[in-house]
Amino acid sequence: MKVVVFGATGMVGQGALRESLLAPDVDEVLAVIRTPTGVSHPKLREVKLNDFTDLSPIKDDLRGSDACLYCLGVSSVGMDETAYTRVSYDYPMAAARTFAEINPQTTFVYVSGAGTNLQGRQMWQRVKGRAEQDIIALLPNGYAFRPGMIQPTRGVRSKTGWYNTIYTAVGPIVPLLERIAPKYVTTTDKLAQAMLRAARVGFPNHIVENIDFR
Repeated sequence: MKVVVFGATGMVGQGALRESLLAPDVDEVLAVIRTPTGVSHPKLREVKLNDFTDLSPIKDDLRGSDACLYCLGVSSVGMDETAYTRVSYDYPMAAARTFAEINPQTTFVYVSGAGTNLQGRQMWQRVKGRAEQDIIALLPNGYAFRPGMIQPTRGVRSKTGWYNTIYTAVGPIVPLLERIAPKYVTTTDKLAQAMLRAARVGFPNHIVENIDFR
């Protein structure tokens, strides 16, 4: 299986990259990047993309892919709707349209977030809700994953410093939180394993909630 990972240097993407490289049924991992991952592995190949709204320069690299794990994203804090839409809607839709052209059967997993709602009161809910809706409509094997709180595991780190402080503080009680609040808490490795499960056997629903990652 050939897996493409977008956002491989982010927290969720690091988990997706790690689990993909560890998976025995994954033969090749293509990381679409702006900056190198710093990871060296015989399965891994990196391809640089400067404009994530135009995938034509790497279209040939993407051919033959079985799954795309789309983990690229940003916090909406401090962003206006135009800027946030560019990253959280325009970028993933450009990727989805490219896969629809070259291989419409590709499993495409868009990492959204708990609380996403096309009619939501908050800007980020509506933007991600629109991305979910359009990706699922475009690709028969398109999925929207809605994680809640994500605890980094296996050496994964957020690029946002204060996130790491919170994760470090909360880390010891995450196993308890997973047991008592499975709808709201997951880990980077469980989220990544669920994404690969989507590629292998699929999920009953195209919108996959946090509790389904178990």
